[in-house]
Amino acid sequence: MSERCQTSHNGDVTETAYNGDVSKKSSNGYVTKSSSNGYITKSCNGIASMTSCNGHVTNGEVMGDVTKTSCNGEVNNDVTKTSCNGGVNSNVVVPEERWLPIFQVDAFTDRPFSGNPAAVCLLEDGDLTDDVQQKIAAEMNLSETAYIRKLSCNSDFSTGSRFGLRWFTPTKEIDLCGHATLASAAALFYIMDNPSPQLTFLTRSGELFAKRQGDYISLDLPENVPQPQDREAYSRLLRAIVGTTPVQEVRYCSSVGGDLLVRLPDDTTRSTLEGLSPDVGAMMAAHTEVKLRGVAVTVKGSHSNGCVNDKGVKYDFISRFFSPWYGVPEDPVCGSAHTVLASYWAKELGKTDFYVRQCSPRGGDLKVRLRGDGRVEVAGKATVVLKGKIKI
Repeated sequence: MSERCQTSHNGDVTETAYNGDVSKKSSNGYVTKSSSNGYITKSCNGIASMTSCNGHVTNGEVMGDVTKTSCNGEVNNDVTKTSCNGGVNSNVVVPEERWLPIFQVDAFTDRPFSGNPAAVCLLEDGDLTDDVQQKIAAEMNLSETAYIRKLSCNSDFSTGSRFGLRWFTPTKEIDLCGHATLASAAALFYIMDNPSPQLTFLTRSGELFAKRQGDYISLDLPENVPQPQDREAYSRLLRAIVGTTPVQEVRYCSSVGGDLLVRLPDDTTRSTLEGLSPDVGAMMAAHTEVKLRGVAVTVKGSHSNGCVNDKGVKYDFISRFFSPWYGVPEDPVCGSAHTVLASYWAKELGKTDFYVRQCSPRGGDLKVRLRGDGRVEVAGKATVVLKGKIKI
């Protein structure tokens, strides 16, 4: 191919000759403008097309690389580079960008900007790599980001009832997350208008179930039983969390990923629990032994210690949950922690149905029920606060 190009325009047909070879293109239009500054504008069927050439046009010769094309007001991000120097012609196409549906749902609340926020992604075009899922979770920077995936090509988010589900904190994947499961169910029920009375999620903790219960969504989660521990083995960690506040009992549960349950004396007030200011750095430095996902600090509820809601109804117990080992200094409302707390408080209080509150600054109320089959029902409300797409 020679360096010289000759072009003629015959009505709707553009003929371009390269050393005797003719390439015909039908454009149903005409060339409206050409510039020797390297910008050629064509009109084809009323669709504007601009091509930038990093060079110049001289007697039909194009020297340089085509860098961008815009059609119909939209940018086409498939960038094609073409070299016409001395007959060399090479093309490199950049892959088209992808956009993923993503929502933010505040779980265990009926009001925006309270409860526990979770991001929820719908994987419509198959699974993403672990690396991309972790990057999205870090970008969202919420305590958890949930990924709902179809289990078959025939499945649909608006009509299906069985889905895969994974959870990522900003730093790593976790085995179980209650509030992000509630948020996932809310996204399917409230955004995708899924009419199923119950949803089943396949997870690293087995099958989890979410069902409508009036204004609530009830989660069916596995019970996690904590075992008694020697407080002295955790003395440095406890001091970093509660300071000089007395500790009544310490228990540990490995099955949920490693949760430490710290019970404070019954005369501890709600304001004392809410006023705790753990030293996150000291917590990380103090614990290097058994695996820890987080620490739940809990108090028995009573009218005398202020554990009541704004209508004066008593909470059975209250708690806070700290998880700096997973990039979450404090989890606003942790549903999975209540699978441990319910197991513990059922024996202490002699009951299996609880009305409870997690007392983080955002806070949230939960209804919890320990069943006799090794399962725990955790119910709460949820509100959608954000709908959009994220570029990947």
